[in-house]
Amino acid sequence: MIHLGLHTDNWRPLSKSFEAAIDEIAATGLKHVEFAVIHGQNFIQALGYDPGVSLQSNPRALRRYLEKKNIEVSQIDGSYPMMGPLGSAFGVQYVQQTIRFAAELGCPMVDTVDGAFETPGLSRKEVFRVTCDNYRQCLSWAEDYGVIINVEPHGPYTNDIDFMQRLLKTFDSEYLRLNFDTGNTFIAGHDPLDYLKALRPYLTHCHIKDVSADLAAAARGEETGIGSSIVPVGGGVNADGIRRCIAFLEQTRWDGVVSIECHGSPENTAASVAFMRQLVPSRQRRSPAR
Repeated sequence: MIHLGLHTDNWRPLSKSFEAAIDEIAATGLKHVEFAVIHGQNFIQALGYDPGVSLQSNPRALRRYLEKKNIEVSQIDGSYPMMGPLGSAFGVQYVQQTIRFAAELGCPMVDTVDGAFETPGLSRKEVFRVTCDNYRQCLSWAEDYGVIINVEPHGPYTNDIDFMQRLLKTFDSEYLRLNFDTGNTFIAGHDPLDYLKALRPYLTHCHIKDVSADLAAAARGEETGIGSSIVPVGGGVNADGIRRCIAFLEQTRWDGVVSIECHGSPENTAASVAFMRQLVPSRQRRSPAR
């Protein structure tokens, strides 16, 4: 069954706090949330102007807070770029600590990505080797804590279907899976459904983004990722791709959360949730079994 959720990052452009984002998510009636974490401290977040959560905060207190709001965490976004030397130096520990935090919180998975650009001075073969080394160090944590690591298409390597298939097949692990993104695959030049079909066996979580006509005209095939939909989901040029992807997930009886990523204005949020509720009937929106 398909379940709807929202990402607190939608409220980052509005300089809202995590608590403000949770209140707005709860007001929609949706029961699933995704949020980003900060490895350390960020004064902007501490001042209440960023909806992320520090990994130094108390996950059990956070769990109690969310339980009172009747909201479950579908995934934690621990997306420091993992492909290349910076992933070795910083991404590995970032993801390891995100896994620990997720386990304490009772969250089943964490999200990871590559960067926006190819790694200078390294061939794709070299990047693939480093990437495997990085994920291997994180997978031992994932297995011990029982938390899935997802890989999201967001850059030049993860939007390469062959690269992704080789990465996932190299480990063939139930703890290394896919977070599909409708907007990133579209802006990279894919038909999102083609990308989804190629990697469907690994899918455990989704991001749903639309793309404005202006952005598509300016950046499609040139960029590999976007933060969120400026237009409401269903109001852009990727609406048909989203419809076809959801229909395919229903046809293949996929069970998981699709996390809506759009600019967090009240109008955008309401329109995006309404569009997705039309695609996902209420009988399919019951909370997944824990």
